[in-house]
Order: sequence, then structure tokens, then C-alpha cells
Amino acid sequence: MIIREKYLSKIRPFYDQDLIKVITGIRRCGKSVILKQIIDELKNNGVEEKQIIYLNFEFEDYYNLCNHLAFNEYIENKIVNDKKYYLLFDEIQKVDKWELAVNSFKAIHGDKVSIFITGSNSDLLSGELATQIAGRYVSFKIYPFTFKEVCELNNILDKNKFELQDYFNEYMIWGGMPQRFMLSDEYQIRTYLSDVFNSIVIKDIVDRFKIKDLDLFNRIIEYIVTTPSQTFSAENLSNYLLKDNIDVSKITIYNYLEYMCKALLINKADRYDVRGKRILNGKYKYYLTDLGLGQVVNKERKKQMGAYLENIVYNELIARDYDVKVGNLENGEIDFIATRYNEKIYLQVAYILADDNVIEREFGVYKNIQDNYPKYVISTDTFDMSQYGIIHKNIIDWLLER
Repeated sequence: MIIREKYLSKIRPFYDQDLIKVITGIRRCGKSVILKQIIDELKNNGVEEKQIIYLNFEFEDYYNLCNHLAFNEYIENKIVNDKKYYLLFDEIQKVDKWELAVNSFKAIHGDKVSIFITGSNSDLLSGELATQIAGRYVSFKIYPFTFKEVCELNNILDKNKFELQDYFNEYMIWGGMPQRFMLSDEYQIRTYLSDVFNSIVIKDIVDRFKIKDLDLFNRIIEYIVTTPSQTFSAENLSNYLLKDNIDVSKITIYNYLEYMCKALLINKADRYDVRGKRILNGKYKYYLTDLGLGQVVNKERKKQMGAYLENIVYNELIARDYDVKVGNLENGEIDFIATRYNEKIYLQVAYILADDNVIEREFGVYKNIQDNYPKYVISTDTFDMSQYGIIHKNIIDWLLER
């Protein structure tokens, strides 16, 4: 397994800080591995093993500690001297009222403890109890492997885009969940990803939000994960379900979508009115956090390579810490407007710039953008088609950039 330096470099300055380190990400994206890599670094820096306390609440060994009082008592019994302790808690959301225990550790021991926690839902810190640690934490989001990390894992970073094409094609279908790279064939990969998908659906959505109508929910989740990168309309989905005599309200649809976002199965991109400079409420696109999880559901529909490519670009942008929105124009759409601090870029994504009409569509949309921020067209084409100051990039070259 590779050292995920892109995340460790962000967390490392806080190892000995008083702030709680909160690490979130979809199930099986590598949060536990990062905690173990942090532990290795602490040991290499001279921290004694007995000063490091690691609990993974996914393990049955710790099910009896999923009450905050039992959890608190267990940890307090482990802290036996005045040395600094490093407390690392994996999948902390399984502990009822965990915030109370964590707040207690900070209140009693102060800077004598350094706390790291991970969780698999996006509102880990948005509940009422989370006010207990408000202003006392820093948060980090972890994602499945980017394509560059896949190349690092396979020791092929020195290869060119032509040599990497097969690896990229596989990545576009099966995504970047770290564990799937340990498996040798499609059957094993599909079985593993199916188990991950079912675990997310059952544990992080159905059980957590007490969903009763499982048939309806399964139909909606299938629709969303098999049509990534599409402009979403609750009305269209409602009409789609009506064909099977299923009547569902828009409120229910949006609630289910919000549950999927909270479980980090999908991400929502707002639509931004470029001319009016405002967010368009009710206008969204949804992207899969990992394309492989959609593939295990997509057993009969044809592969949508253009949509997959757009999804990969979206995931890469958020992994690079951009805030990403879909641009809305009077006569068209810009796939992505990405901002990061004072930086801003525009991106159009096309699978293949097949003819003059496609080229005009992808490059021509920028005629309505009157500013000097960088503008890109990303595609699988290997020939540079940059024109009029608009930069064309091959997708593999773009993904491997610094």
C-alpha cells in the first residue's frame, strides 16, 4: 500500500496540536490505513507504543464500548501517567454520544492528549452533540485513489499516456477503492465492491435513517448511481417511477438524495448562474464518489464513457481541494467552475472531440465568458487541439499533473 502523502502532509502539522483531528470519507476509502500510517510516523518520531491508543469500532472487540460512558471509562483506565497520549478512534460515529467522551478527554487532559477520529458520514460534526467540540477541531476529507495514486501504487508514474491507457480504462470502470487493487480478477472486484456498496446502503443509509420502503429506495438509488453526471430533475425521476405505477413525492426523492450524500456515496454539485452570479436552487448534478460502486449496480445499461469521464474530472477537482460548481449560461452549460483560494478555472469535458461540431460545442461555450481565468477542454484525444487561448488537455496528462 502506498503512503498517502497528499493527506499526511496536511495532517502532520497537527500531530501535537491541541485540536481534534477529524478525518472523514466514504467507507473503505483508506481512512484506517491513514491512521495506521500516522501511528507509524509517531513511532518513528520516538513516541512509545503504550502512549498510542487505537480503537476501530468496526471490530467486534469494541462493540461493548459503543456507549460513551463505557468508552470514556476504558480510555481513562489506559491513561496512567503524565506523558502525552495519542488517541486514534476509527469509525467513531458508532459510539453513541461520542462527542461527550471526546470532549471529556480534552477537558481533563488538555494538551496531554492528541486526538484523531474518523467517520463515514458527512454530517459527523453537524449534529447537536457536535457543538461540544465546536471550534476545537480541524477536518480532513479522504477520497478513494486518484489515477495518479493508482499509477504510484503500480509503480508506473514514469509511463506515458499511451502506455497508461489500459490502466486508465480499468480505472474509469472500476474506480479507485484501495482494496480492489489487491484483487486479481473482475469477479473478485465486483464481489468486493458489491459488499462495500451494500454495506454503505444498509449501515449508513437504511439503518441510520430508518428507511421503510426499501423497494422505492433501491429504485431511486439505482437510478442515481447508473446515471452519473446528469442534470437531475425530481420531476423526471418521479415520472420515470410512475411508469411502474410508483407515486413518490419530490420531498421524499430529495430526502433520499440527501441521505446518499451524507453517506458520501454521491456528491452534489450546485448549478451557478454565470451571468447572474448566484446559485440556482433546485438545480443540481450528482457525481459518484467512486465509479466502481456504480458499476456493480449497472449490470444491464450500456457504459456511459462521457459521463464517467466527467465524473472522474469532478472527483479529481475536489481531491485537489477545489470548490466545484456547474456553470449555467443562457444558451449552454460549462461543465465545471472550480475555485480554490484566489484561483479560478473553467473546464469542459468531452470523451472524444470527434468532429468539428463537437469541437465548436466544447470550445465555443467559452465565447460567453469574458474574463481571463484559465479555460480548459479535457478529453481522451491525444492530439493537442488548443485554440483561441483555450487549453486542450488529454485526460491522462491532466490527471498526472502536479
